[in-house]
Amino acid sequence: MLLSEKVKYVRKKMGISQEGLARALNVGYATVSRWEKDKVKQSQMAKAAFDEYCKKNKITFDENEK
Repeated sequence: MLLSEKVKYVRKKMGISQEGLARALNVGYATVSRWEKDKVKQSQMAKAAFDEYCKKNKITFDENEK
């Protein structure tokens, strides 16, 4: 699953906006928007924060879960 798909999936599952996810990850709204548009890759720090957020909220990326 691409990063853009993961970000959209997490937001949909959590029922939050790009801004809400940005706040939760301590990144800018534009950063989340660029991730979703596949315009930029996550930094190592952002990747760690995103992975921790998913783990904390018990979100997995099982292809069958769609």
